[in-house]
Amino acid sequence: MVRAFKTNVCRNYEILSNSFWDYVPDSGENKGKTYQIYVPSCLEKHPDFANYRGSGTFYKQFYANGCIRLVFKGVSHTAKVYIDDQFVTFHYNAYTPFEVVVKDLIEGNHILKVEVDNSFTSDSVLHKENDYMTYGGITRGVVLERLQDLYIRNLYFKPEKKDGIWNANIRVIVENVSNKDIMGNIDFMLESKLAGFGAEPTLFPQNSLTELENNFEFPDAVSWDLEQPNLYLLKTWLIAGGEIIDDLIETVGFREIKIDGNQILLNGKRIRIKGFNRHEDHPEHGCSLPYASMVNDVRLIKDLGANAIRTAHYPNDEMFLDLCDEAGILVWEEAHARGLKEEDMDNPNFMPQSISCINEMVDCHYNHPSIFIWGVLNECISQKAPYDSYHKVQLDQLQFLDPTRPNTFASNKHYKDICFEYPTVISNNMYPLWYLPGNVADVLQKHIDYANENSGHLKPFIVSEIGAGAIYGYRQRSKEKWSEEGQADIIEKQITPILENPACSGVFIWQFCDCQVSSGWFKERGRLHNNKGIVDEYRRPKLSYDVVKNIFSQYGNYFE
Repeated sequence: MVRAFKTNVCRNYEILSNSFWDYVPDSGENKGKTYQIYVPSCLEKHPDFANYRGSGTFYKQFYANGCIRLVFKGVSHTAKVYIDDQFVTFHYNAYTPFEVVVKDLIEGNHILKVEVDNSFTSDSVLHKENDYMTYGGITRGVVLERLQDLYIRNLYFKPEKKDGIWNANIRVIVENVSNKDIMGNIDFMLESKLAGFGAEPTLFPQNSLTELENNFEFPDAVSWDLEQPNLYLLKTWLIAGGEIIDDLIETVGFREIKIDGNQILLNGKRIRIKGFNRHEDHPEHGCSLPYASMVNDVRLIKDLGANAIRTAHYPNDEMFLDLCDEAGILVWEEAHARGLKEEDMDNPNFMPQSISCINEMVDCHYNHPSIFIWGVLNECISQKAPYDSYHKVQLDQLQFLDPTRPNTFASNKHYKDICFEYPTVISNNMYPLWYLPGNVADVLQKHIDYANENSGHLKPFIVSEIGAGAIYGYRQRSKEKWSEEGQADIIEKQITPILENPACSGVFIWQFCDCQVSSGWFKERGRLHNNKGIVDEYRRPKLSYDVVKNIFSQYGNYFE
């Protein structure tokens, strides 16, 4: 399973994950030994690889004839892919999908080989010792697609309301993988409306990509919103020689996100964000959460009265985004980067790796109606030159790729940030009453005032992180720090002033669940966990759970 719905009916595909693969580690006491490892999963959850950091090779046999496409939803963190020992592609970053088309395979069985490395080296800027765990392995799904000469490579859906009626721009990318020109048509169906890109066939030149785009009206479409997250199946067919030779299905929603001064509008109404930061992490699964665990997380998030999730600090598994689409949960999806220092951002690999992650994130997740904002560069160097220009480059790239959504970065450079002119939304991480003393209402207003005076005037303002830690089961009536009582007391004092301030668009509590961190963070993180979750790593509620639920229930999804 790689999506929450079936994306193809006509296309011949096979899910290579959800099965055992051979794995051979390259180092350690088990070097050269062959293991049966379930894919997807994290290597660290196998007893022999609990602390393994290094490279190894996965093997899987498959049957094919002619042209195929391999789709990897996530490999952590560097992958080199071979078919029958012939190199076919390279990919860096655990949290974005990638694909490769391979032509002219001889009919029969073939060996897929994936060299996977989760090492921390100077070549890897984004994956490093950090306040979350970089696991190893093939951590998300893998799909083998057996292609015809033509196939639908991408499908993009952009809704817009005109004169009270929903319209949509639909763009389709078709790839001809053959050595001949082919005539064909693209038809689609959405909300019982059957349409196409013209009655005349389109010429698809050999070995090339062709883009088709048009605007369509959907007068009976119902909006996607937080209360009624209405979704539609957008079914597209590729027709050649009088036959349907390929198809692609997406779920889409009709909604608009707009910025009006310091307000974020969903379908014309100002939204109040009541959200959580969430890491993909679980003690039994690492970052490779099964679908049932994702469903449980969404159930708890909704029970808490939350309406938003921030994918701290990387793009999430698309199945989780599918669930947010269905549940009416807004998503701040963030490109991978957290707490990078000057030496990291000076690394020549920093910008290429960052831009690649941004491009893949937006391209692959563009159609999700739940995503209302894109983010980059959490808590990186934003208080001095030349690093301000790095923020500008990445935020400009987001704007170029998707001008329909706002963008932001989460800053912790309190009253020193020089980058607020670049994003469309200002976001600050702050921890009054936990790391520093202070009146929360005053601290919040001081941050808003600083933003208004430093190029952030009349931009929406979000508290992107705030919270306190607690060890599950540690109880002290004195409300000491790290006690459940202490966490509940602090969070109650933090959240209410934020939701009461009309100049603030809302809050993302740090965080939904406790998560494992890299071993180098042992001094800062007891149990090698970031313990600020409202639930622990097993999703057991702490005392703060009911406190947050009670507060969130007092505030609607929209400002009146």
